[in-house]
Amino acid sequence: MDLALAHPEYGYYRTRDPLGRKGDFTTAPEISQMFGELLGLWAVDMWQKLGSPRAFNLIEFGPGRGTLMADAVRAAKLVPAFGEAINIFFLETSPTLCAEQKRRVPEASWIDTIETLPIGPCLILANEFFDALPIKQFQKTDLGWQERCVALQSSADDDPPVFAYVLSETVTNPLLLAANVRHAPEGAIAEICPLAQTIMEQLRRHFDANPGAALIIDYGYAHSTAGDSFQALKNHKYIDPLAEPGEADLTAHIDFEALARPFDTDTCYGPVEQGPFLKALGIQARASALSANANEHQRDDIASALKRLTDPGAMGSLFKVIAVTSPDTPAPAGF
Repeated sequence: MDLALAHPEYGYYRTRDPLGRKGDFTTAPEISQMFGELLGLWAVDMWQKLGSPRAFNLIEFGPGRGTLMADAVRAAKLVPAFGEAINIFFLETSPTLCAEQKRRVPEASWIDTIETLPIGPCLILANEFFDALPIKQFQKTDLGWQERCVALQSSADDDPPVFAYVLSETVTNPLLLAANVRHAPEGAIAEICPLAQTIMEQLRRHFDANPGAALIIDYGYAHSTAGDSFQALKNHKYIDPLAEPGEADLTAHIDFEALARPFDTDTCYGPVEQGPFLKALGIQARASALSANANEHQRDDIASALKRLTDPGAMGSLFKVIAVTSPDTPAPAGF
């Protein structure tokens, strides 16, 4: 998964802009400006709760084309002091997407690892970032939990070898898995994301030394559960994740319970579903305001975007939101 997405020469994210109708998938910021605007106002509110520092870092993990940040900053600059205080950073490794981000947010700077997070008060936005981090899978067998690996296998006749799933010969310690997953029935699949855990532990250490908060939005499970969520998207359609490595987007659902584990209960909020979260931030009022000055076609687009972002049958329930903060920080909006 890591090689297919991030290989420096052949990696999916290194070689293309994957977003939009001409790409393979669409994210919430590309659906409507309302999404980024509300997150910008969330950031203003959080900045004020941190004491309105005169200089602070606004950081986005996996910023895509920079659309979310551009919309967020435009809305947030309605509070002039906020606009004067921010230093914008993007965590990004794709040269193609960096060029798009620079065009939309020319004042931004870039970092390429969590270890290089800038020092000082900070707010972090991470929309559909964690789902692209590489996972490990394990399958329950009569021997116990065995890691599910990928290998090259010979195919029929003179066809080239193909990728296929195989099980490791060793048995994995079940303590590696969440307690309520360990006793799943034979044949069940379990997933963990070690890199996500490492990043969250690094964030906790960062917030121990720097005041701030991170807002994380992604699709996944509120609680740890067994299941195979590894998937691939190409041309907005699902394909076999092993079929075209480097040519399709690979993702897996987020285990929000595991994501929150490094944080204490008084520094972690959620998960809540995306629909109620956006409604709590005022997306319905924003949609009404935009519609008031729109033509009929634009009003239809606004209504469609509102439904897609908030309806339980669309993104409203599958997508969830958590926030983590530094110690002794007031509760973020929306929770």
